[in-house]
Amino acid sequence: MSISDSSSSGEEENEEYERFHHLRLSLIGRRLAEGASSRRQTTSRRHIDRERVECNRRLMRDYFDPNPVHNARIFRRRYRMQPRLFHRIMGDIVRFDPSFSLRRDSFGQLSLSPEQKLTGAMRMLAYGSPADQLDEYVRMGESTLMEVFRKFCNNIINMYGATYLRAPTPADLRILLRKASSRGFPGMIGSIDCMHWEWRNCPSGWAGQYTGHMHRPTIILEAVASYNTWIWHAFFGTPGSNNDINVLGMSPVFDRIVNGSAPHVRFEVNGHAYDQCYYLADGIYPSWSTLVKTFSNPRSNKEALFAQHQ
Repeated sequence: MSISDSSSSGEEENEEYERFHHLRLSLIGRRLAEGASSRRQTTSRRHIDRERVECNRRLMRDYFDPNPVHNARIFRRRYRMQPRLFHRIMGDIVRFDPSFSLRRDSFGQLSLSPEQKLTGAMRMLAYGSPADQLDEYVRMGESTLMEVFRKFCNNIINMYGATYLRAPTPADLRILLRKASSRGFPGMIGSIDCMHWEWRNCPSGWAGQYTGHMHRPTIILEAVASYNTWIWHAFFGTPGSNNDINVLGMSPVFDRIVNGSAPHVRFEVNGHAYDQCYYLADGIYPSWSTLVKTFSNPRSNKEALFAQHQ
């Protein structure tokens, strides 16, 4: 075979390879296009006219008009707050997150009102209702309401967390200590206790670890509250099979004392000086200097008086 024949054969092979390569790319491109088209077809959303505007009118008549159908007592029961607090939260959240404001959607229709969005999210929190169940009243699809619910919870934390989810400052401690001292408890800065929240929809596979003395699945909340019901500490999510002592072992309530970052205070009781505050607690808690327990079975008038005041 001559050199020219060899060169011609090589060029034909290169052309054949290029044709094959372009064909392969074309097939890949077509499959990708078919896949994208198929996904668009399967994920296309049919517009459902949920009559949002009429729903909003009904909601306004029920709760938000000057003379609503339901009074403030019913509003408080269903929203877990007074109307004035609802309006404060709604105003704050609309300014913080414009997606909660009244706008027009991609179909040119008016979107859900802030009242509808907050009502849906708050009903889920208040009653534990599934998102799909609320569609009949607030006219929101399940996926839409779940998105609103997640945004609502995140926005509440971001807006108010620094104010309401914080440890007491030295100025706060001075107020707490002064108030406690006037009530006969110098050095006391709050009461600590645990409560069980029933988990009605707990998965059956988890029910064992979340079931304790309540005989039904619960989640434990450990909280510290002061005289004015301000919650200074909240530790939530421990399985209900635990008790107050187990929760205390996992809780960060005393972390600032352990790592030395707690504010320094000083008070006196019966002529003795102390530099650590304490919480009032019930009898199940350990005998620590930062916990003052009540007398379950008082044996003297002094113990009975202390238990009564605590």
